Amino acid sequence: MARNTGSVCRMCRREGTKLFLKGEKCFSQKCAVAKRPTPPGQHGQARQRKMSEYGLQLREKQKARRAYGLLETQFRRTHDKALKMKGVSGENLLQLLERRLDNVVYRAGLANSRPQARQLVNHGHFLVNGQKVDIPSFIVDAGDEITVRASSKDIDLFKAAREGSARILPKWLSCNTEELKATVSSLPERSDIDFALQENMIIEFYSR
Repeated sequence: MARNTGSVCRMCRREGTKLFLKGEKCFSQKCAVAKRPTPPGQHGQARQRKMSEYGLQLREKQKARRAYGLLETQFRRTHDKALKMKGVSGENLLQLLERRLDNVVYRAGLANSRPQARQLVNHGHFLVNGQKVDIPSFIVDAGDEITVRASSKDIDLFKAAREGSARILPKWLSCNTEELKATVSSLPERSDIDFALQENMIIEFYSR
């Protein structure tokens, strides 16, 4: 399976914002964006030319795709699904991304980053409504309950999760850290996205 093997901090610097790909490091002074806010490469500090409309749309698409850890084909498929849903397409796209199981695990504080959450889901450490689910792209629904498997609760990572996380829990999720359990109280809304994103530009990018 294709995967990124380079520095994820370079992705954040390229997009000019935190994508929260390195766990707790992203919340500290060691964050690459905080230390070096310019794009990577030898010309990163050079004066940036005014970006075209297409370039701005591309950067927004790349920002969302990299933050949620999707390949281009996966992201395009999610976009096409959002177009078929009722409501505003851009908000539908963000809601589908937020409802991915790997994102829910991360947002609930059961993993330090989305990449780590994806790996944990792939390894079968989570149950959804009592059933093992090892597909990171699984879309949760309101009322779903995500729990750590009993055989996995003694892993050091989950022991640390019991102590809670400094991360702000979105209002559409509730979490019992002692039982390592998260519940989807409602569907996520636009205001629940934890980084700046102009989803309308993503829709316009694929509409070209």
